[in-house]
Amino acid sequence: MTALPPVWDQLVGQEELAATLAAAVAEPGRLTHAYLFTGPPGSGRSNAARAFAAALQCPEGGCGECRSCRTVANGSHSDVEVVNTAGLSIGVGDARELALLAAHHPTVGAWRVLLVEDADRLTEQAADALLKGLEEPSPRTIWMLCAPSPQDVIVTIRSRCRQLALRTPPVEAVTELLVARGVDRAMAAWAARAAQSHIGVAGWLARDEEARTRRHRVTRIPAELSGLGDALRQAAALHDLATAEAQAVAEERDAAEKEELLRLNGADPTARTQPPAIRSQLNQLAKEQKARTTRRRRDVIDRTLVDLASVYRDALLIACGAASGDGEGPVQLVNVQAAPDLQRLAGTTSAEHLLLCLEEIDRARTRITENVAPLLALEAMLVAVHRLQGDLAVAGGRR
Repeated sequence: MTALPPVWDQLVGQEELAATLAAAVAEPGRLTHAYLFTGPPGSGRSNAARAFAAALQCPEGGCGECRSCRTVANGSHSDVEVVNTAGLSIGVGDARELALLAAHHPTVGAWRVLLVEDADRLTEQAADALLKGLEEPSPRTIWMLCAPSPQDVIVTIRSRCRQLALRTPPVEAVTELLVARGVDRAMAAWAARAAQSHIGVAGWLARDEEARTRRHRVTRIPAELSGLGDALRQAAALHDLATAEAQAVAEERDAAEKEELLRLNGADPTARTQPPAIRSQLNQLAKEQKARTTRRRRDVIDRTLVDLASVYRDALLIACGAASGDGEGPVQLVNVQAAPDLQRLAGTTSAEHLLLCLEEIDRARTRITENVAPLLALEAMLVAVHRLQGDLAVAGGRR
């Protein structure tokens, strides 16, 4: 395969996609006006879109060093508009602004690029507003949307986009990426496997000891579910952990945002009350911050449930003979270091019930995205999982 420009080096395990996009940059006649990047979490959807945007603006097709490449990478290029959200959704206001931008020609670059990193979080009204911009862009405008799957984007939008699917990168590729970033090889290999090739999570685990401790605590849950009370206590612990992490991340940022808002309005931060106009802005800011914290808590819980599911997945592989406790077999284990616990779980819970445990975890993840109270979803899940783990022993060890 011909060597690709350096801007594509940041994509891990996506060689075919990078080659396809590089070819389109080299032959502008192959470009279309809208692209939809889909792939599992951690596959690098946003990285792929940003690399594509940089290559389009770069005179050399993605050298990675010129001003265009650097400004796209750091988010300051005047012709590349990036929209994402730390809250629960992207509203109609942001979508309308993008639709207006789509009609404008680029100012300094070859293309105007509109990148929506969380297209799956567009509200119905926002999607409708975006549709006009997708249908009638200027000749030099390219849309890039990112979502976990095509089904997460409404059909009227995805039907107007060329769909590009990313795959989960190999563990080995993520390991090499972490090593290149200065992580010890043994730690990099563990983090890549524990993160199940999610690049962002792997980097977080590799550099954060507290994150590793929290993950170990989660993966111990199946071995510690000895009663109904344990299930409820574990659910409360998971919920409290996620809430504490979300609030810890939010507190410093929220305070800085409030201070900056008051400074820009020339308000006295020590005053007991503020003028009505400033109070209105503070209320809106508090609303946005609350939504952002809620999303952060849900994201932490979801990541926790993915870690929990990996334990039942490993036990299921052992129960089915697809892997052994030492990690050998046709399929590799995620939690090789927990081999004794995995062996016991596989020996005391039937393969059918291990599969049902995985379904319960997936059901909890779905419920939380549908706005079920996270604590209730966690309690229902762990109570059901506890019963599934105990049914085999009650039945006399029958598989």
